[in-house]
Amino acid sequence: MKRKSKLLIWLALLLPLLAIAEPQKVYTGVYMMNLYDLNLDEHSFYADFYIWFKWKGDIDPTGMEFVNMVEKWGMTQEPFEDTIITLDGGWNYQGYRVEGRFFHPFELEDFPLDKHLLEIHIEHPDHPADALIFVKDTTSAPIYFRKELTLAGWDILGSDLISKMHNYGTDFGNPDYPATNFSDFVFRFTISRPVSYFALKLLLPLTIVILAALGALLFFPSYVDARISLPVGSLLTAVFLQQSYSDALPDVGYMVLMDKIYLLAFGLIAAVMFQLILTGNMLSRFKKKELDLIRLKKREQKMAILFLSIYVVGVGILVGLS
Repeated sequence: MKRKSKLLIWLALLLPLLAIAEPQKVYTGVYMMNLYDLNLDEHSFYADFYIWFKWKGDIDPTGMEFVNMVEKWGMTQEPFEDTIITLDGGWNYQGYRVEGRFFHPFELEDFPLDKHLLEIHIEHPDHPADALIFVKDTTSAPIYFRKELTLAGWDILGSDLISKMHNYGTDFGNPDYPATNFSDFVFRFTISRPVSYFALKLLLPLTIVILAALGALLFFPSYVDARISLPVGSLLTAVFLQQSYSDALPDVGYMVLMDKIYLLAFGLIAAVMFQLILTGNMLSRFKKKELDLIRLKKREQKMAILFLSIYVVGVGILVGLS
């Protein structure tokens, strides 16, 4: 009996040490009111939204910070209530309306079919994940932005709330403050450019220019001046069209999807010009009676179909790889 009593005493002493404390869960929700002023040059956007917290515990989560906020001097944060209130069931509750500019690295490799996940990151700087975690508030309706919200020049694909861990991987120079995980709560808003912008405003004019250049191969071979003027004019027009959309993009060190399509177009126009030069040289070197112009014209018509097929297939491949 004495041995059993001692064992029970030891277990009673060890159980509190072995028990792992659960972190305090903070149920968090976000409702976007306005999203605007997407600045591709400065990699930022402006957001106006509501955020609220519900929790049980001693840790006050309202001291959170928006990790990717920029221009913090211009941020506004107005609370729902003057003080934290208590709801039915013993839940603490507080919320804010927040307005500010947030950082987002706009990657434009797929322009003009690019899609962006605009994110707002929320962390608590004083409490790591073993003490406090933010989780999605599932007690509210899963609506994260007002249905009237529009973003000029973009399609809104949806939004979501994500809870994950973030480790900075450093002690910030203080060995007594080791690297640890923090609860990273993310509001994600997904947008993309309309397909019509790519098809009608960018691709269609370029396709017309390509057809004009290929039309030179349909002229009778003896019309040298008229034939050579078409691809030259098409090349100048293509350069102007490329410059018009490039001016609307930030200065990036890589080619976007539309640049690759234009490189294909430039190559085809150059191939048409090369063929016209070869044909012109043949006409000047030989007499017309020594050349079968009808056969030469048919061959160039087949080349025009081949070049057009290369253009269509090439554009399809480039779009498919984006």
